[in-house]
Amino acid sequence: MTVGIVGAGQLGRMLALAGYPLGLDFLCLDPAGDAPAGQVAPLLNGAFTDRRLLGELARRCEVVTFDWENVPVASLRTMQRGAHGARIAPPAAALGCAQDRVSEKRLFEKLAIPTTRWRAVGSRAELAAALAAVGLPGVMKTRRLGYDGKGQAVVRTRAAAERAFARLGSAPLIYEEWVPFDCEVSVIGARGARGEVAVYPLCGNVHGAGILRVTCAPYGPARWQALAARYLERVLTHFRYRGVLTIEFFVRGGRLIANEMAPRVHNSGHWTIEGAVTSQFENHLRAILGLPLGSTRPLGHSAMVNLIGRIPPRARLLALEGVHLHDYGKRPRPGRKVGHCTIVEPTAARRDARARRLAARLAAGVRIP
Repeated sequence: MTVGIVGAGQLGRMLALAGYPLGLDFLCLDPAGDAPAGQVAPLLNGAFTDRRLLGELARRCEVVTFDWENVPVASLRTMQRGAHGARIAPPAAALGCAQDRVSEKRLFEKLAIPTTRWRAVGSRAELAAALAAVGLPGVMKTRRLGYDGKGQAVVRTRAAAERAFARLGSAPLIYEEWVPFDCEVSVIGARGARGEVAVYPLCGNVHGAGILRVTCAPYGPARWQALAARYLERVLTHFRYRGVLTIEFFVRGGRLIANEMAPRVHNSGHWTIEGAVTSQFENHLRAILGLPLGSTRPLGHSAMVNLIGRIPPRARLLALEGVHLHDYGKRPRPGRKVGHCTIVEPTAARRDARARRLAARLAAGVRIP
């Protein structure tokens, strides 16, 4: 059985590595000839809009998924409508919603999921109306194609808002309130072919310069877990979803405020490879193939530290007891996620102490609570 992956980044790579023990084969499509998943699976090298390659992917695969939130929805629908009628999972509608921050906010509001106050901004008149309605400080973001802190600006004055609009305003924008959050969390879950849902323990996330640096799981009180799982299940049910989906939240005064969703496996779930009975990658494959979902039970208290820009000397990392290294096979570049390390400990206190030391060793540049 062959699974197609549109996008061949590190998430596609980890999907393939999770699927091989299940006897699965993979075929990826990506514009980059040196894409990470192409090092472990066959790669169709070309544009995401190449109709010939999309047709080949549909013809050769039982199901097609994706590993990047900015894959063109039109390409997925081309495969669905083509002669071979590829089955796409997760649904293209969920991907399309997540690609537009305004559509995403409207979905959260429709499903009674708390989110930030916001306004769409497409002109200076709409900017003025947004500032009046939402207030300062705030965050100006492009509605599309923003990730890892790209395409956004924090604004604290009207003059700064004007400058941000001038810099970003060639694309449709959204203006959101600035949330002075206590912490950031994410919830990850899978929904299978029969509507069954498996939810992982809540993840506590620390970002630096807009990039996820450290994740700890399980995290937070049981009340947060129950709330996050309830919100996640509303989204999964709305889309009749199949696969893994993530929602990221700000936490302010014990209240969960939805920031954004990702209809795919997620960086904050990498700890599940060593830290859960079934990884998010295996559960994504189980879900899209109609197989029974695996247990999401944690095997301890896990921490994941992203490696940004470069991989430190392997001997230095592997000399540390219990440190699991994942090298994505990427060329070093400032600000680029090139790998991660995971540790699993029997208590949260031991995990947090080790995570602080590991983050310091790796110069992650963040403070772990």
